[in-house]
Amino acid sequence: MFDGLTGRLSSIIDRLKGRGALTEADVKLALREVRVALLEADVALPVVKDFINHVQEKAIGQDVLRSISAGQLVVKIVHDALVDFLGQEVVDIELKATPPVVILMVGLQGSGKTSMTSKLGNYLAKKQKRKVLMASLDVYRPAAREQLQTLGQQCQVDTLSIVAEEKPLAITDRALQKARLEGYDVLILDTAGRLHIDQELMDEVVQVRNRTTPAEIILVADAMTGQDAVVIAKEFDEKIGITAIALSRIDGDARGGAALSMRAVTGKPLKLLGTGEKPDQLELFHPDRIATRILGMGDVVSLVEKAMESVDQEEAEKLALQMQKGAFDFNAMESQLLQMNKMGGLSSLMGMIPGVNKFQDKISQAGVDDRFVQRQIAIIRSMTKTEKKDARMINGSRKRRIALGSGTSVQDVNKLLKQFRDMSDMMKRMQKLGKKGLLRQGLQGLMPRR
Repeated sequence: MFDGLTGRLSSIIDRLKGRGALTEADVKLALREVRVALLEADVALPVVKDFINHVQEKAIGQDVLRSISAGQLVVKIVHDALVDFLGQEVVDIELKATPPVVILMVGLQGSGKTSMTSKLGNYLAKKQKRKVLMASLDVYRPAAREQLQTLGQQCQVDTLSIVAEEKPLAITDRALQKARLEGYDVLILDTAGRLHIDQELMDEVVQVRNRTTPAEIILVADAMTGQDAVVIAKEFDEKIGITAIALSRIDGDARGGAALSMRAVTGKPLKLLGTGEKPDQLELFHPDRIATRILGMGDVVSLVEKAMESVDQEEAEKLALQMQKGAFDFNAMESQLLQMNKMGGLSSLMGMIPGVNKFQDKISQAGVDDRFVQRQIAIIRSMTKTEKKDARMINGSRKRRIALGSGTSVQDVNKLLKQFRDMSDMMKRMQKLGKKGLLRQGLQGLMPRR
């Protein structure tokens, strides 16, 4: 998410940082470009106007314009304004109520509501250590209840058993009774969606709301719907009274304007981001971290958190020991690639590394993406045990066999072998430098001498 906006804002900011003192004309020109970038990213026009006015008011002042680091100060002002518009702080799911705490998931059909329900159930069960029950009230979409049941099994979160021909309010009553009798901490109700907002949908959700008195009514919106998401949020808030917003499929949208607009228009906090298809690919919304990502500054804190949650410590220590010894084979390389996948894949990690957005075009041209990583894993898995241990034995005929087995080309195998040799050489230089040499020379000491 935000790829297009990040690229535009980064280039504007780089120009500002490269200047000395800024004139009022410089700031206004830059803000005109920011305005266009925001509109192209699908941010609602009223939100764009408020944002530009907010930044301009703070940026055009004597203290900023006479400052030696004026460009840096303008960047800080833009960053702080983004945080203001996105919400000042992280807002977790409201669980301070008498158990079972009811959470109502609402939204249009196709917004990713059922997937978000299972991800939230997984988050509350695994991270918050709550006993969670999920129930689908969607009796209209074919196999909707079966879908939630399957997702519940995948993430080992309980779901309400399915009774044929049962109506939504009857399902609600049965879910409440089961949650109370069996000591569940949280009950998540996945309500039915429609292809568009209609009175029947709203009436049904209002009845469920009145029956359950939920602690949270979370609107699930597809990030790819752009400005329509803002209209949807306003409608649901006016007719039902939402308490929070969850954005699904943020990994599939390069614009991200919905995130900026919905919070500003509804005044309701963005709480959850669905970052992928897997049950654990859910993030709490961190306004300050998202602001740094939008400005192309990366998100090192989230990157470290992902590593701590996803990386197998025993495997990492084993790999580190191999690196220290200068021993590196395809088994170790495959382990690295699998750990990367556990952390959300290459595309997810790229957005968190500061400065990577400047090379995004070159990375795209080189075809370096999640499919590239999957191809590499497939190539390694098509090797024999001895080939994985000793890359030198992989000759022309072996390359052809590996390419055929992995569904790739000999050229792809050659690329992987070159990458492996480069990594292996770096490990050897690391061993030669030792800890003191590495600290003294840094990354420069690992680069090949020309």
